[in-house]
Amino acid sequence: MKPAPFRYVRARSVTEALEWLAREPGAKVLAGGQSLVPLLNMRLTRPDVVVDINGLTAQLAGVREEGERIRIGALTRHYQLETDALLRDRCPLIPEAERLIGHPAVRSRGTIGGSLAHADPAAELPAVFRLLEGTAVARSRRGVREIPADRFFQGYFTTDLAPDELLTEVILPARRERQGGALCERAARHGDFAWVLAGAWVTLWEDGRIRTARLVWGGVSDRPVRLPDVEAELADRTLEAARQVLRDLVPRAVEPPDDVHASAAFRRRLATVLADQALVAAARRAEAIVPTKE
Repeated sequence: MKPAPFRYVRARSVTEALEWLAREPGAKVLAGGQSLVPLLNMRLTRPDVVVDINGLTAQLAGVREEGERIRIGALTRHYQLETDALLRDRCPLIPEAERLIGHPAVRSRGTIGGSLAHADPAAELPAVFRLLEGTAVARSRRGVREIPADRFFQGYFTTDLAPDELLTEVILPARRERQGGALCERAARHGDFAWVLAGAWVTLWEDGRIRTARLVWGGVSDRPVRLPDVEAELADRTLEAARQVLRDLVPRAVEPPDDVHASAAFRRRLATVLADQALVAAARRAEAIVPTKE
């Protein structure tokens, strides 16, 4: 299959890329191409212009720590995130999620910005971004805008990015003491999009009880799902008590779709089991992150 005709532009700077996006409202950005190229070939998208930003790694790639935040350039490749020492120490859910994404060929080309902008509701990085309450930095000729994770995803393959905006950076909180996270998923094969994925992020009190817990699901709606009412019920409980609450509430709170890959009932069961597994793993990891005694 071949794409419909389009004009190809290789941007030499972020400014040039933004000029093209402002000039051509239907333009598409080519980063890793792992989502865009198949869509082009199947003619599911037919842009007049494709703006290639792969030459902008000096401006749009890399990982750095700034205070209690981790800043990741949108053009940073999956394999770089999987192996980055700073992320393994300060934001380990990102490398953990990366190991679940596709295969080495995909991870060598795909980017964090491309994954978030594509907004597949069953993808790992959008779920982690939502779980960690990250921030997306978008630039246009009109200026710079920060978009919180709870507003970024708008529906199936839809985000809050305007047509003339370029996602340039992702900001995530660094892990603190007594905090831990985990991501669990089930798919037909390793590297496939998950039928369901669930993530947990836990902060513990000194006595081991859960201080706060955040949960996220992918593959159960048109975007990554958080359930604040369920999260609130987990606070100030022991891990075992929180697990029981989770098993009681999640089946009634999650409303997944039926499709050719899995039934709603199967997905609902997976959502409960995987959330339980993620909560346990997150709490165990939080227990290991304690202050060093002098």
